[in-house]
Amino acid sequence: MKALRFYAPEDVRLEDVPEPECGPDEIKIKVKNCSTCGTDVKIKKNGHVNITGTTTMGHEVAGEIVEVGADALGGFSVGDRVQCIAAVPCGECHECKKGWMEVCQNQTSVGYQYDGGFAEYMIVPAQVLKVDGLNRIPDNVGYDEASAAEPFACAINAQEQLGIEEGDFTVVFGAGPIGCMHIRIARGVHKVGTVVLVDVNAERLQMSADAVQPDHVIDASKVDVVEEVMKLTDGRGADVIITATPANVTQEQAIAMAARQGRISFFGGLPKTDPTITCDSNVVHYRQLHIHGANGSSPDHNKRALQYISTGQVPVKDLITKHIPLDDVLSAFDIVAKGEAIKVTVEP
Repeated sequence: MKALRFYAPEDVRLEDVPEPECGPDEIKIKVKNCSTCGTDVKIKKNGHVNITGTTTMGHEVAGEIVEVGADALGGFSVGDRVQCIAAVPCGECHECKKGWMEVCQNQTSVGYQYDGGFAEYMIVPAQVLKVDGLNRIPDNVGYDEASAAEPFACAINAQEQLGIEEGDFTVVFGAGPIGCMHIRIARGVHKVGTVVLVDVNAERLQMSADAVQPDHVIDASKVDVVEEVMKLTDGRGADVIITATPANVTQEQAIAMAARQGRISFFGGLPKTDPTITCDSNVVHYRQLHIHGANGSSPDHNKRALQYISTGQVPVKDLITKHIPLDDVLSAFDIVAKGEAIKVTVEP
C-alpha cells in the first residue's frame, strides 16, 4: 500500500510499504480521509520530539473498519464507520484520573509513536481502544467531516475553559481552519455576541470571512489591532480572545485588548526557539484577567465534536475546501503552508 513516511526533517516520502497486520487487541481500518493541519507542516520541516524513528504521518483520521482483532475492546464490527482520536492518554496517571486526559503526562499520539492516516490502511492501537478513543461516525456525517472532528475537539477543549457567556464580545486571531472552527463553536455552542476575526494574510482573511461571516475583520498587517478593538467596544475591550496562531505578538495584543474580567486562550503554541512574550502583569492584575493554555483534546471532546457536526449545531463541511488524493499528499502540505485553503483533506 502507499503511505507517507517521515524519515527526518525535510525527508518525507510517499512510498509503497507492506499493508499492516491487525493484532489480536487492535482494529484495522481502511482510511477514507486524513485531514491536514499546520502541525503536519511543522513536522515535515522540523520533525518532532515524539517522532524518534520512521513513521507514517497523519493524525486527523476517519475510515471504515476492515478487521477486528479477537481481543479488541469496544464491540466494533467490520464495516463500522469510525473516527480516531489523535492524542492518546494513558488513562492511569494523576491527570487522567482527575479527568484531565488532554494533559496526560504519558500521552502518545497517532502519526507520532503510532503509524498514522496518510496511508491506505491504518492500525488503531490497543491503547486508543482502552481509552474509548475510536468513535462511530453518525450516519449523516461524511468521512471528510469526521476527520475534522479532531481539530474541532481541540477548539472545544479550549473554549470550555473560558467560561464564555452569551453575548460576549469575542476576538479570534488566525483565519486558518482552527480560527474558523473557533468562531463556529463560539456562536453555535456559546451564543457569543460580536465576533472579530484577525489575520495578517489578507487573502486568507477574506476566504475565511466569506465562510464564517464574522461581524468584523481586521487585517493586522495594516492597522493597530488593539486600537481597532478598543474602538469597536467603546474603549471597554474584548470579553474573550483566542489566539489560534503561533505568533508571540498576538498573545501580547490579547492581553492589551482584554476587558475587565476578560478571558484569553493561548491556543496556538509558540515556536520552541522563541517561546516567550512580554506581559504587563499589572494589566492582568488590575483588570482581573484570566489566561488559559489549551493543549489538544480528550476522547470525550472528540465525541462531542462529532455530535455537534451531526446535529448541524457546528457545521464543518463547507470549511473543507480542498480534497487531495493520497498520490498528491505533499501538495496538501504546500497548500496548508501557503494558506491557500481553509481545510485540506487527503483521500487515499
